[in-house]
Amino acid sequence: MFIPIFFILSFLFSSTNAADFCVGDLNGPVGPAGYSCKKTVTVNDFVYSGLAATGNTSNLIKAAVTPAFSAQFPGVNGLGISIARLDLAIGGVIPMHTHPGASEVLVVIQGTICAGFMSSANKVYFKSLNKGDIMVFPQGLLHFQINAGKTQSLAFVSFSSPDPGLQILDFALFANDLPTDIIEETTFLDAAQIKKLKGVLGGTG
Repeated sequence: MFIPIFFILSFLFSSTNAADFCVGDLNGPVGPAGYSCKKTVTVNDFVYSGLAATGNTSNLIKAAVTPAFSAQFPGVNGLGISIARLDLAIGGVIPMHTHPGASEVLVVIQGTICAGFMSSANKVYFKSLNKGDIMVFPQGLLHFQINAGKTQSLAFVSFSSPDPGLQILDFALFANDLPTDIIEETTFLDAAQIKKLKGVLGGTG
């Protein structure tokens, strides 16, 4: 009887000594596990007001993503969660992209958004979402969002990581110095199309 009680007490005491959180020290080192822990913490470390304002959609894709990841909101450091605001002007689009480090859940607050993803078997899942609709995007899969309505659209997206990562397919192909002939051979696009896209997205080569 003594031994089970001993283990129960040991567990309780070890649990109370465990760290409840690790607010990120943005001035400290950052590694694969995130930021090191901040020594002095206040309630303000757990509150973030950066998602209140509408994002600037005056750009090529007519969209804005305002993140509350660990770099902006250190309170989520180490907790396995984060959130972002998505603003889509009329005709706005978030191009094909992936989040290597997280799955994503999107909830539509305003407007109509056509959203979808492709599985690793290249099966497509997409649907027009309206206010209150939610869609999940599994980790690492290519996905997109398009404003499918005639008004501004607003959504919030949550992630299963404080730093989900991002790779946009169009930018990965055409916004760098990967030589045109290599892209031509690997995508079956002709050189003229590739150079045009490189010109739009700022690529070279």
